[in-house]
Amino acid sequence: MPEPAQCCYGCGARNPRGLQLRSYWDDDEVVATWTPEDHHLAPLGILNGGVIATLIDCHATGAANAEAHRWGLVDGFDAMYVTASLHVDYMKPTPLRSSVTLKGRVEEVGERSIMVTCELKSEGAVCARGKVLAVRADTQRFVRTYGESIGC
Repeated sequence: MPEPAQCCYGCGARNPRGLQLRSYWDDDEVVATWTPEDHHLAPLGILNGGVIATLIDCHATGAANAEAHRWGLVDGFDAMYVTASLHVDYMKPTPLRSSVTLKGRVEEVGERSIMVTCELKSEGAVCARGKVLAVRADTQRFVRTYGESIGC
């Protein structure tokens, strides 16, 4: 994971209050398993929709960055792929007390963008589907524009 992403709420390894999502390659898909906690609650005992969107967002941009490295589109920490567009369809309520599995697939690689689709399952059922357009961003420009990391 590029250094600037280490504090990300969804996947940042150095963000103790974040979701700590860990994604990995499994053949041609990127897979992750994550377990909600009580504070991820939405009404009626289901997983909060914003948390679901964050999981899909971070999982998909993680897939985009991994794919970019495989293609040699980025090297080191000079650039990374960030979300330009996120679309989520909620298929059914996601139980709060069960782990979720995310599966992402790179659908298209462009010169400066990567399209990833993602599916979130719980208890064997598809609960949400997402589509993320990730675009290449100059990480040094982000730091100059938005300041240093908050040091999570």
